[in-house]
Amino acid sequence: MHPDFQLWAAECLAVIESFLEKDLPATNCAPARLHEAMRYAVLNGGKRVRPLLSFAAGELSGADKTQVVAASAAVELIHAYSLVHDDLPCMDNDVLRRGKPTCHIRYDEPTALLVGDSLQSLAFQLLAEPALIEDPRTQLEMIRHLAFAAGSRGMAGGQAIDLDSVGKTLSLPELEFMHIHKTGALIRAAVILGARCGSRLNEDQFKQLDHFAKSIGLAFQVVDDILDAEASTTALGKTAGKDAENNKPTYVSILGIKQARELAHELQREASGVLDKFGSKALRLQQITDFIVQREF
Repeated sequence: MHPDFQLWAAECLAVIESFLEKDLPATNCAPARLHEAMRYAVLNGGKRVRPLLSFAAGELSGADKTQVVAASAAVELIHAYSLVHDDLPCMDNDVLRRGKPTCHIRYDEPTALLVGDSLQSLAFQLLAEPALIEDPRTQLEMIRHLAFAAGSRGMAGGQAIDLDSVGKTLSLPELEFMHIHKTGALIRAAVILGARCGSRLNEDQFKQLDHFAKSIGLAFQVVDDILDAEASTTALGKTAGKDAENNKPTYVSILGIKQARELAHELQREASGVLDKFGSKALRLQQITDFIVQREF
């Protein structure tokens, strides 16, 4: 990664971590165990790619970082809740996440279930705070957008398709449809919510930005599938080879490693082509695009 991007990303991560630390309920607040588990599931872990995308999109649209942080935190909390639920025995039944025991292993299954529920509620609480941004109509649209992205026509729907696909052979378009929902919907929301915090973009530019986000969301999943097949558990911070073990259809199982890599780079070029229309203001989004495709964890 370019040193300039590393510095910018570190600054953004410090901002989002501080915000989450402050806005997650304290462990001395009842029910203490639930709040401790919520903090365990969210703090000090993960790549925080979605908040970084929000901050970068906010820069593109002229938003102040203080305006973007609540929106980026809301998306990250939805993501964290999805991971807690995804790891449960009734879903993927995993024991490791972000290099430490999953929430239901560290605590218990009922607590993990309530952690996910509570993180989802907190996300919308943050996004609904009065005067989050100047235009209340835009703020309401942001709430609607995140709700759609997290629900049955977005992330949760993609998870349902994923569970139903275990042991089956999917076509490439079917796999893409699943991941546009399961992974892509929340990545698209991160970009659009960050951009909505500013005022520089018109609706046509928002459509272009959504096209970018769709491409990079799919690229993120392709790289995830490659890493699941090739990287170690230590590097990933989660159980490697889990998809193959569970007989899940992936880009690697359908295309093979070589073609999956080619697809990731094709999606990277597509995303970069969209960003070219925005010029230098899209630098951070371009750098995150490169990081997503080149990452090793």
